Amino acid sequence: MTNYTLRQLADYLSAEIDTSNAGLVITGIAGLAAAKDDQITFLAGAAYLKHLPACKAGAVILRPADAEHYSGVKLLVENPYLAYARLSKLFDVSGDTIQRSVHASAVVAPDAQIGANVSVGANAVIDSKAVIADDAIIGAGCYIGADVLIGARTRIAANASIYHGVVIGDDSLLHSNCVIGADGFGFAPDGEGGWCKIHQLGGVTIGNRVEIGASTTIDRGALDDTVICDGVKIDDQVHIAHNCRIGENSAIAANCGLAGSTIIGRNCTLAGAVGIVGHLEVTDNVHITGMTMVTKSITVPGSYSSGSSAIDTREWRKNAVRFNQLNDIASRVKALESDRNK
Repeated sequence: MTNYTLRQLADYLSAEIDTSNAGLVITGIAGLAAAKDDQITFLAGAAYLKHLPACKAGAVILRPADAEHYSGVKLLVENPYLAYARLSKLFDVSGDTIQRSVHASAVVAPDAQIGANVSVGANAVIDSKAVIADDAIIGAGCYIGADVLIGARTRIAANASIYHGVVIGDDSLLHSNCVIGADGFGFAPDGEGGWCKIHQLGGVTIGNRVEIGASTTIDRGALDDTVICDGVKIDDQVHIAHNCRIGENSAIAANCGLAGSTIIGRNCTLAGAVGIVGHLEVTDNVHITGMTMVTKSITVPGSYSSGSSAIDTREWRKNAVRFNQLNDIASRVKALESDRNK
């Protein structure tokens, strides 16, 4: 079902509604500017108030404090953005065409265990002793390695690769082309100008309700497992190296890179393109802004930044020259202060 009355949506959100419009049928969600009279939309913040007068939506989700700005049909909640997020589940049709069966072209090892109501897509491979729990979905072209455990209702999208021994919990979602359990980057100098490979003997453990974006790579541990805790959200094209640990409900945006043995606490956020040096710890409730380079452990909750924003190239060149002079300038200032204190 993808059509709902406003009354049904209001009950689902515990929202206040004008009962005279409770029977209005809503067929989808759209943005403020694009929404039609059979769709619902939402006001995410004050910056979008300017779009309300021209809005043609069947109903708008608003905070009670903003209700006076809109004369049309509305649902009132304290957090419209969260309400939108919850409604998006109702209108998501991405799983409607999935067949709950094992495709004829899939290759499933005789000793693999496939639960009830599982979908295994075309050309997927499930290796020896893998366990796929009830209601899980394995997309077309996926590789599920030996001894892998995949929890109930977890979905592995097309062409993902899950190496041997990986454990994934319940209700998780791994997007296409992610690679879980590849070898960490471990090599020891052999004393003769070459390298001796350190075989990665650990695994990867992923908790419940985790989402991992397309083309993200999470390496297996050298000895102990790399661990992604419950509720973690990871964007596309992120690299998490061997033996990292990401705490509960932390979120990592695209293009971040975590070097080996990095520990991220609970409820942290890493904005786009953050880099973290290995063997560091970031405590709980830390926000790291985009393109920050973290070179030492963070022990106090809060927001952290590094780098500089874009400026005119000519100004940047001047500042770059001055940056290279900072050590000399600091030495001269120190000498001047020393002379003054004599």
